[in-house]
Amino acid sequence: MVSTSRPLADALAAGPVVLDGGLSNQLEAAGHDLGDALWSARLLAEEPEAVVQAHRAYYEAGAQVAITASYQATFEGFARYGIGAERAAELLTRSVELAREAARRAVSGGVDGPLYVAASAGPYGAMLADGSEYRGRYGLSVDELVRFHRPRLEVLAAARPDVLALETVPDAEEARALVRAVRGLGVPAYLSYSVAGDRTRAGQPLAEAFAVAAEADEVIAVGVNCCAPDDADRAVRTAARVTGKPVVVYPNSGERWDAAARAWCGAPEFGADRVATWAADGARLIGGCCRVGPDTITELAAGLGRAGPDPLVRP
Repeated sequence: MVSTSRPLADALAAGPVVLDGGLSNQLEAAGHDLGDALWSARLLAEEPEAVVQAHRAYYEAGAQVAITASYQATFEGFARYGIGAERAAELLTRSVELAREAARRAVSGGVDGPLYVAASAGPYGAMLADGSEYRGRYGLSVDELVRFHRPRLEVLAAARPDVLALETVPDAEEARALVRAVRGLGVPAYLSYSVAGDRTRAGQPLAEAFAVAAEADEVIAVGVNCCAPDDADRAVRTAARVTGKPVVVYPNSGERWDAAARAWCGAPEFGADRVATWAADGARLIGGCCRVGPDTITELAAGLGRAGPDPLVRP
């Protein structure tokens, strides 16, 4: 295991830290089919080495934090594939272990540490795999959402990641549940919303949504991901103003999915030129989400003064 003796919160206090890009982007680029409801979580069981290699590619590109392949890994989702609770817990734990292994190999290959692991916990809608993760408002109470999230978060926390990534959250009510669910786990968390314009996907004003985590000591960073780069520009400033916490930001490339043509369209809008502005506005955990690959992370890292080893050097 790679030791991360410097807590991530301390690293954020010292300056910007580079997140990775889209894990699915790297896995698909390597030829892996993610076209089922478990998405990248299926590879935890079937092709764990592929997950290690994808994480390692981002570490070597300059990322300091890798987000695990557990976004859609839930007890309920695994159960639909005939995977029992004990095996599901093993796979959740494995998601953290695989990222740690990638960090170990990256450091052995010459990447400067410390390297961190963020254990991903996606929203309730990600388990449903019906697009509701981008709408929120599932018809569940905060208490019901706490009961859904807490068991998975307990398993992930027991695997000792550096941070729990409460990501792509569409709804401030679900954020309230997540903030409650991480209490007492002994692992810090960051909270990241999926947004459209100046509101959550469920329609709440961002100032109201970010305030949910303002007084939560367990939450060390607040921000947005899986959104348009332009939306991220506005959200970073709001998150910093409302919470006073370090801001996490990792938007999509800016390309749009054409469902009819089943293809991405438009030009990427995510570029390293935005990084300095995000950092000036309070962003401290900065990376990319869908369609953002290692090359873009290398550019982003260079803009923040962070670079990986010579790409021709390998262990």
